[in-house]
Amino acid sequence: QDEALRLGRLVATEAWRIEDQYSRYLGGNIVDRINCASGGIVAVDDETAQLLDFAQTLYELSDGSFDITSGVLREVWQFDGSDNVPEEGAVRRVMARVGWHRIQWERPKLRMQPGMQIDLGGIAKEYAVDRCAGLLRDSSDTAGLVNFGGDLATSRSPRRRSSGWRVGIEALDRTRPAAERTLTLAAGGLATSGDSRRFLLKGGVRYSHILDPRTGWPVPDAPRSITVAADSCTQAGMLST
Repeated sequence: QDEALRLGRLVATEAWRIEDQYSRYLGGNIVDRINCASGGIVAVDDETAQLLDFAQTLYELSDGSFDITSGVLREVWQFDGSDNVPEEGAVRRVMARVGWHRIQWERPKLRMQPGMQIDLGGIAKEYAVDRCAGLLRDSSDTAGLVNFGGDLATSRSPRRRSSGWRVGIEALDRTRPAAERTLTLAAGGLATSGDSRRFLLKGGVRYSHILDPRTGWPVPDAPRSITVAADSCTQAGMLST
């Protein structure tokens, strides 16, 4: 019990540190300083620089479909299950402030055009999961599974089940069993992206909350849910998105 409490506090402290540092909902942190710079240059710390380098790599590998500047689209898109689809003109106006190619990034200095913002929501939670799993691995021989809202990473496979951790994949149909499918996670991480909880529905068309930052509109004809297992939760989250 003492060991479990010690490891729990260790993980919680690291998780809150990353939340405080990178949440777009909190004032005064590095993300807020960048978003409020109004075109000025912001010098960032090494950890933030690594995340920005990673974000740039994702932007390039995905041909612009993974873009941390696309968070401003929440101004016109509210995925609350209603039929409130924005007008094309409203989306077009916000799109003038979207695009990593509009950012000047030369480590450790970043400059954005006034009105632009970054949102690390597509990276930071998975990064936190991996950081916490790494702390468990370095601090104890006890096997641990870190789960932040369905984003998972393991420190070690449990000895009593040498094949790994049994993970359930939530069913899309709420009338069916909660874990419609299962898989075994022996190492690395796992992440799921989908629209089962955040979407719009209008005229028989379902609009997923996964937006294409090149168009400002939800990805068309996307699968309802995708689960990816990879070497880390960060990789799994990037690939599932």
